[in-house]
Amino acid sequence: MKNPTRREVLEMAASVGALSVFPRASEAGQAPAPGNTLKYFPGFKAKRVTTSGAEINLVYAGSGPPLLLMHGAPQTHVSMRLIAPELAKDFTVIVPDLRGYGDSSKPADGENHVNYSKRAMALDQVEVMKSFGFDKFAVVGHDRGGRVGHRMALDHADKITRLAVFDIIPTYYLYTHVDIRFIQAYFHWFNNVRAAPAPENDLKAQYEAQKSRTTDEVQLEYLRTSSDPANIHAMCEDYRAGASIDLQHDAADLSKKIACPFMTLWGLKGPMGRIYDVLAIWRDWADHVDGRSIDCGHYLAEEAPDETYNELSKFFGR
Repeated sequence: MKNPTRREVLEMAASVGALSVFPRASEAGQAPAPGNTLKYFPGFKAKRVTTSGAEINLVYAGSGPPLLLMHGAPQTHVSMRLIAPELAKDFTVIVPDLRGYGDSSKPADGENHVNYSKRAMALDQVEVMKSFGFDKFAVVGHDRGGRVGHRMALDHADKITRLAVFDIIPTYYLYTHVDIRFIQAYFHWFNNVRAAPAPENDLKAQYEAQKSRTTDEVQLEYLRTSSDPANIHAMCEDYRAGASIDLQHDAADLSKKIACPFMTLWGLKGPMGRIYDVLAIWRDWADHVDGRSIDCGHYLAEEAPDETYNELSKFFGR
């Protein structure tokens, strides 16, 4: 398949930008009443931080250098439960729900999905860290959280001391190198950007079916929020932003590289490492790149928490 030109990518972005006419489940963007997730985080405290664009739900603990941990889709901060307590022995660890996910608020979509752009999501977390008194901090991001971290490192380069991302390569690279392997492995990247409410309805049915089949406590906790219509719509908006306004922001910043020390980890058993030369790709997007595969699938912090923690501990100097 021929790779699209930059013009074609931005034309695609403009067409996706017109998709969302689905009535917002939370027009005013109010956050839901949070669940009790502290049972997964011994010694942590819960907090809500109002940013300039959202209300962010989070847990935090520890002392020492600040470290922000950001989850992926369709998960929540709970995905970091197996590594956050260990990291909190050496760091001040802050583990939020991204806007639109978990128990954080779900702002209205905005023009061209702007309120779910990685730029808006990154600003939330910069403001969260500022509320704790941190002007500079290290960042870990899995999946969508890694994409937020990538944008944060470009927009707020003076604030990010080190960045680690799990199981991703840059969004712009993926959408400008579309082939059958990408489509088959990451079909949801195309499914979730369809006009509302088609993907929202599909996901709602899927999550409700999962509820009836699982007794796993953690999976039920994920489903508590991921099956909520407002959460589902917000997640789709996140993907729609990724295929539209995020591409515009990325195209404007192609001359910029991640300046801080950067590490990428990916699952050896997942499609990311099977399809792509992850390290080689990131070396075109960051100045100081390190990383390796881990013998697991996509969910590194849950499938291989000890190895993931060890790599983070070495990278962050503890």
